[in-house]
Amino acid sequence: MRVTMVSAAGHPGRPNEDFTGAVPGAAVLVDGAGIPGAESVCRHGVAWYARRLGGTLLALLAPDAGPPSLPALLAEAIRQVTDAHRGTCDVADPISPSATVAVLRLNGDLADHLVLGDCFLALDRAGAAPLVVTDPREVVISGSYEPALDAAAGDAAAYGRILRDLRARRNAPGGFWVAKDDPRAADEAVTGSVPIAELTAAALLSNGAARFVERFQLAGWSEVMSVLASAGPAGIIDSVRRAEASHGVPSDDATITHCTAFTAP
Repeated sequence: MRVTMVSAAGHPGRPNEDFTGAVPGAAVLVDGAGIPGAESVCRHGVAWYARRLGGTLLALLAPDAGPPSLPALLAEAIRQVTDAHRGTCDVADPISPSATVAVLRLNGDLADHLVLGDCFLALDRAGAAPLVVTDPREVVISGSYEPALDAAAGDAAAYGRILRDLRARRNAPGGFWVAKDDPRAADEAVTGSVPIAELTAAALLSNGAARFVERFQLAGWSEVMSVLASAGPAGIIDSVRRAEASHGVPSDDATITHCTAFTAP
């Protein structure tokens, strides 16, 4: 499998809270998430959490590591990273670092995939539209709170109560799920497989990079795969940066991993 990766920080002088990497036959993308005040409960920070989770996942995905299911591997990675800072940080606090995750793994004749949270994975298949995989629950649930948050903008106490209620729906039944301190969140990931013989390319994108389609509607997913084939991940990210500047939208970390030339590991 040939892999091309680009990751661009959203803000100069601030750490990039995305992570991506690959081992033979597998690729991982982690989009770290932070809440203001997180440094008061975790001395490591969101970028550390994303890098540590991604690196742990890659080690578990190494070709000689065996074929456990992707949710089982993600659960083990969450467990290991949580244990790594449990003694120094309040890992269970609602504002401690978390992340969304996308994984692609070649497994015999199949390409297995996993998405937890609002990362995106696009699978380009011969003779068919791309299969786009994401987990929309956080976006849908957060969006349902926006009217109440807007109405409470001048009332700090009310605004705080609404935010706490929203955060309480993270990693809870009926809510949305991310990688944080509870390995059971991995069981809520969106998973599936496609025959490798049908696959011409795949792309893992953080939500900052997926703005190309999801926020700015610069093109559809078929066009995304075409741009990746011709200009690589930098072509998509450069277009996102221009759209952010044009619309006055603050930049977000943007990461794309483009996979082609599939063969079984």
